[in-house]
Amino acid sequence: MPQPQAIPGRRSVTLLRMPDPFTLLPIALAAGGGRVDDFEASQLVAAGFTLLQRSAPLVRALAGRRAAIFLPTSPHFLVALAACEGRGAVLVNPLAAPAEIAHQLADAQVGAVFTNADLAPLLPEDVVRVLLDDAPRSARVLAGGTSRDVDMGSHVGLTVEGLEEAPESEEEAAIVYTSAMRGAPLGAVLSHRNLLANARATRAAAAIGPEDHLLALLPFSHLFGLTVTASAPLLAGARVTTMPRFHPIRALDHLEADGITEVVGVPAVFHALVQALEQRGTRLDGALRLAICGGAPLPVALQERWAELTGVELRQGYGLTEAGPVCLFNRVDLPNVRGSLGHPLPGVRVAIAEPLSHDAAPTGEPALVPVGAEGEILVSGPNVFRGYLSGGDAGLVRDGSWLRTGDRGAMAADGSVTFRGVLKPMFTRNGFNVYPREIERAVLELPGVRAATVTALPEPAREHDIALEVEGSVSAAEVERWCETRLAAYKRPSRITIRS
Repeated sequence: MPQPQAIPGRRSVTLLRMPDPFTLLPIALAAGGGRVDDFEASQLVAAGFTLLQRSAPLVRALAGRRAAIFLPTSPHFLVALAACEGRGAVLVNPLAAPAEIAHQLADAQVGAVFTNADLAPLLPEDVVRVLLDDAPRSARVLAGGTSRDVDMGSHVGLTVEGLEEAPESEEEAAIVYTSAMRGAPLGAVLSHRNLLANARATRAAAAIGPEDHLLALLPFSHLFGLTVTASAPLLAGARVTTMPRFHPIRALDHLEADGITEVVGVPAVFHALVQALEQRGTRLDGALRLAICGGAPLPVALQERWAELTGVELRQGYGLTEAGPVCLFNRVDLPNVRGSLGHPLPGVRVAIAEPLSHDAAPTGEPALVPVGAEGEILVSGPNVFRGYLSGGDAGLVRDGSWLRTGDRGAMAADGSVTFRGVLKPMFTRNGFNVYPREIERAVLELPGVRAATVTALPEPAREHDIALEVEGSVSAAEVERWCETRLAAYKRPSRITIRS
């Protein structure tokens, strides 16, 4: 690939000619000079643009419509992100069930899906699909009953130039479906500005540099994975090693042998890594300097045990999809405080206010509580999303310039925040949010079911398991099969009780 020529006061990267290129997430990531597995980020992004240039059926499918990315954590994800060419990309969880996938694609008016051969059968039959198994070398476009291979590896790169300080684009970058306050899936719309601002703030708070090597264990379809384990390190010119499926033993092998300096996960991931270390009977021996945990409340006992086995503090953060997602973090320039969510990221404001009922729309400015008092965590900043595709619960979560999170916390005099529970009707499982109302609504659609009730079962390794009680003339096996086609794996009940 030709090397871009340096121009004083400007940056360039071999890609495509367009106005204000560095205002878009994929090009900003390419310009950082980082790597994903064996590929330069600029190579992956260039391949994505080349794919779009060379496939007329794909261009037609995307005309006036959005794209979707249905891929595991891999370099292919960055190719797909670039091939969306700045338009909103629906990030579909690889664990999603066919009914959830179909709803998201229809609701977001998706014209084509970037995926691979393993996941493609889960898609609706009539959707245009782009198989990226051989990316960044080639792709296969399946449209209208035809199959066409597109060569992405022999492209001639074009130099794109732009001012580094240009304001990020307010156009759609990603749509992520979350069940929000009411437990009904809604597409949260995040702009390039939202995601770039959050990634840059994360890079600063974690002091990530070009010498770092991050092990990516989280799905890039989840903003925690995309922002913290992909975007932030790539903006810094760091290296990212991906694991499409988490396996604690293989993850430890990477940590010990590959010069990994940073690892990010949810509590269930670190619980599994601790168990694997204990089974080996050894301490972690590697280059690790930073461990970040989020997605669910982190037990202090797990933080203590991790530090004993690795010599590295496990630093907790906090965020939510609607905020890009990171809001709070135990940043590296301050001592880690176990049990604390840390301080607001650069550019992010956090406050604690009197809670509102999740069915009540905010009016006016929020009533803040005194320092040390419990209340609802509120967030404001360039990371906060534009709203939901349908409007949805936007009126419920906005309070003036503030985003109401539905989580309870308390702020200390130094500005750090501790988590005190949830106000919204949800719990976590393996770091994913589970909304009982969403599961109950899906089960009630099964013929023969009169009532359905979901409760959380505490489970230390996964935060919670799911108990489902059903009233009706159905069997547990029928309910289980029904859930498999309509609910993501992490939403499926682990215990089903039938009452006739």
